[in-house]
Amino acid sequence: MHDDATTVRSPELRPLQVTKHAALFLVTFASMTVAGMLWQNRIDLEYIGIGIPYALAGLFILSCHEFGHYFAAKHHGVRVTLPYYIPLPPLPQFINFGTLGAVIRTKQEIPHRRALFDIGVAGPVAGFIASLFVLAYGFMTLPGQDFLLAIHPDYDFAKGMAASAEPGFSLTFGKTLLYMFMEEVFSRPGAYVPPMTEMYHYPFLITGWFGLLVTALNLLPAGQLDGGHITYAMFGKKQHIVGRITVTVLVALGGIGILPAIMELAGFGGPAVAFMEAFGSFEAWFWPGWLFWALLIAVVVKVRHPDVPEYEALTPGRRALGWFSYVMFFVCLSPAPLYLA
Repeated sequence: MHDDATTVRSPELRPLQVTKHAALFLVTFASMTVAGMLWQNRIDLEYIGIGIPYALAGLFILSCHEFGHYFAAKHHGVRVTLPYYIPLPPLPQFINFGTLGAVIRTKQEIPHRRALFDIGVAGPVAGFIASLFVLAYGFMTLPGQDFLLAIHPDYDFAKGMAASAEPGFSLTFGKTLLYMFMEEVFSRPGAYVPPMTEMYHYPFLITGWFGLLVTALNLLPAGQLDGGHITYAMFGKKQHIVGRITVTVLVALGGIGILPAIMELAGFGGPAVAFMEAFGSFEAWFWPGWLFWALLIAVVVKVRHPDVPEYEALTPGRRALGWFSYVMFFVCLSPAPLYLA
């Protein structure tokens, strides 16, 4: 138990600390606004208004995710910071979202598995729902083809690419099961739905897509990722096995993704091409970036989850929500989030 007075006096809510969080939020809003301009190939400050919808939608999703964790922690009397928003200065010709996301920090040990589960699952669920709202709005308000022509005057709608673009060098965002479902359900009849090589120009589509990606990555069942919290709360130390399997799969997918490049460097260009052709849309299935995530988990996040007391068993409702979180993971996940096609 904890009283409200103690909560108000906690160091995490002192004026100076709150000011730091607010400043990070404002800087991240600025960096995301510029990123939103760059996604539409606008670099002049006179177009700053173009980037604001992107920044608002993106921060809405990130904030829902982090405050989901925050209020769940408060519910269980766990001391926790406000979200630390992480800005990432966007640069022309350099792809980024204007942010590295946001994090909160717990300031004391989690008392039991029920609290661990609630804190772990609340963020992904809140971010997932926010992403659905943003994506639904984006598909329901799709602009006409003139919107894309204002960005790419030479865009060839028949070919699905700008006339000046080279085949095989189009940045493609990987589709997910949920993205395809939302596209089918919420797009107006006759509306122009941009291909995955151009959807990043549309602020609500790209931020909704990004929200699904963040949800999926956080739900990887390893270490102290949200998925690791959920899996440990549900299955105890069996999570350690699941975590090792997760890292192994990531290494395998990423390793296969870089294998053609290694073969080509070794002078086996022909076999490398044949290898890729054997898998069909190779780039869409094997993403070298999974090697980075495997390394991040192994070095920073860790594969094993720290032990948490076992009393306070999960209720049936929590277990059902835990299983639903795995469904969320699969419908939000793309085998290759970004690739050239």
